[in-house]
Amino acid sequence: MTKQSWSLIIAAAVAGVLVTAAPARLIAQQTTTAAVRVGASELGGVVTGKNGPEAGVWVIAETKGLPTAFAKIVVTDEQGRYLIPDLPQANYDVWVRGYGLVDSPRVIATPGKTVNLKTVPAPSAAAAAQYYPAIYWFSMLNIPDENNFSGPKRDENMPENIKSHSTLATGPIG
Repeated sequence: MTKQSWSLIIAAAVAGVLVTAAPARLIAQQTTTAAVRVGASELGGVVTGKNGPEAGVWVIAETKGLPTAFAKIVVTDEQGRYLIPDLPQANYDVWVRGYGLVDSPRVIATPGKTVNLKTVPAPSAAAAAQYYPAIYWFSMLNIPDENNFSGPKRDENMPENIKSHSTLATGPIG
């Protein structure tokens, strides 16, 4: 056999391998939202909104079916998935809360179940603000730098009875 014949045979063999391997690779592609595996003491699922998966929203599971009230809160990942682990056996109210949303309808579920949830957009910013706890709004507080309380950099509009950070934090303003 000539060198050219061997080259053609090798080229044909490589082409045959590529043609048969391509369909297997296409079949193995993952979907954009992978399913959540839920264990016997867990609740999990996917949260979606009008534009698809909702990342960064809270999923809350709460029960009064134990000797004391019990709640767990988790945050969805970039694909809207969540998993609430280590839940004692009880009936749980499960719902979604997030910025720009109002609480979704509560779904009753028991551990071991997959619960897919849908977000509910708030009709207004004021309505959305009522669903966040006070600590959320407190965390957004921006206390001015100490230099703004006294000296040449003092803000002209700062009330005179506020002399330092400590009076801002401990005393009434009046």
